[in-house]
Amino acid sequence: MSAVTLPLRGASSQRASGLLSALAWVRKTGWKHALLIVFGLVMIYPLVWMLTRSFMSNIDILNPGAQVRFTLENYIDGWGSLRVPFGRFILNSVMVAGACILGNLISCTLAAYAFARLSFRWRGPLFALMLSTIMLPFHVTIIPQYILFYQLGLVGTYAPLILPKFLAVEAFFVFLMVQFMRGLPRTLDDAAALDGCGPLRTFWSVILPLCMPAVGVTAVFSFIWTWNDFFTPLLYLNSPEMYTVPMGLSTFQDSTGLSNYGALFAMSVLTLVPVFFVFLFAQRALVQGIATTGLK
Repeated sequence: MSAVTLPLRGASSQRASGLLSALAWVRKTGWKHALLIVFGLVMIYPLVWMLTRSFMSNIDILNPGAQVRFTLENYIDGWGSLRVPFGRFILNSVMVAGACILGNLISCTLAAYAFARLSFRWRGPLFALMLSTIMLPFHVTIIPQYILFYQLGLVGTYAPLILPKFLAVEAFFVFLMVQFMRGLPRTLDDAAALDGCGPLRTFWSVILPLCMPAVGVTAVFSFIWTWNDFFTPLLYLNSPEMYTVPMGLSTFQDSTGLSNYGALFAMSVLTLVPVFFVFLFAQRALVQGIATTGLK
């Protein structure tokens, strides 16, 4: 009998100790998780509010006390009620964002490779000058840029939105990649030189494949910043057929102040879908790129 009760007592004591350990863990870190949950709910509430209102009529949106009736008319109305179909705005944004991503990847990686791995005169002062542009507000240079593009006859085209990206104007991305490349061993360059590789071949075959985490961060942030940009397209684009998504959303409000809120919320939800999927599928590369760049 005692041989049977001893294992039972041992198992019960293990369960009790495990329960006490769990309670101690909840008491120690539970408030942190509760605080994170509260902040998460606060952050996600506007998105949930917009999503639910996208299925409600304008009367129900403006009159919270009315009986709520969910409908898909906002999505149908928002997609085809404008003079230009909303799908055209999405295609324009995809084209501009893709070109901007390509421009940033080409120009910023090459500029970062020059600053991080090559030796040339005035490298330090030029790198410091490049970093100083991060503190320069965009609005300081917008007038000279507009005059330049106007004199070149490029106002009203996508060139002012895309062309600067091929000139390494995003100092943040250059700095990000410089920090990553500086952490790579110099012996890689020496081994490539022994194999007969020049600077460009070393960059393409050796350095660039090792910088994929930083390249991923550059691509993700380039897409999000370009997709959400409203001021630059507003400044340079004057044809509704060329509008991007942010400008297309602004057309749901006319000059008299009347707005189709239901269609506006519905199209806002649709424009959030690409950003959501970019974060969903690229979050591992995003976290890895930022973490490794910081450690370097």
